[in-house]
Amino acid sequence: MNSRFLEFIKKITNVPEEQQYKFTELVSTSHMQKSVAFIRAGSYSKSIGYVDEGLFRYFYTSKEGIEYTKGFFDKNNVLSSYSAIIENRESYFTIEALEDSIIETVDYYKFKQLFTEHPCWNEFLVKLLEKGFITKETREREFLLLNAEERYKNFLERFPNLESRVRQHIIASYLGIAPESLSRIRKKFFT
Repeated sequence: MNSRFLEFIKKITNVPEEQQYKFTELVSTSHMQKSVAFIRAGSYSKSIGYVDEGLFRYFYTSKEGIEYTKGFFDKNNVLSSYSAIIENRESYFTIEALEDSIIETVDYYKFKQLFTEHPCWNEFLVKLLEKGFITKETREREFLLLNAEERYKNFLERFPNLESRVRQHIIASYLGIAPESLSRIRKKFFT
């Protein structure tokens, strides 16, 4: 099997050929339609996904039903509710396809068995967690120190192709503002 997930991993760490074969044995490919959840809040998951094609968002839902978008993940990104997997608990957030998508999935517990066989897998996981930590720290800093216009400017820079692919109310939820506020900010930027 030709795995884009494996090719992604090989850009991060050197994977010996026998380990490549063992990894591809664990991979399955799925087509996901728009609006379908890869992981739903309140459910258990043991899968890690890799986005071959498409777009996903992570979001929390309040008790009142208000959605708060945590992040966007398009092609060449890894999807998981990692803390829920390692703590063996329900996910706090939903990961939803925003477009028809193709993903490769791996059962985390089967994947973890490879960690004892070769250090390349630990190196990959550390690099992935470092990237996630940097993203989380950047997001926290923006919410604490930047106003809505500055956060929108950073959104456009970080995700230059998403403005036309994502509904405005989802972008507003990512920025932590009301859709009406986003409309006012967009008028300033594009007039």
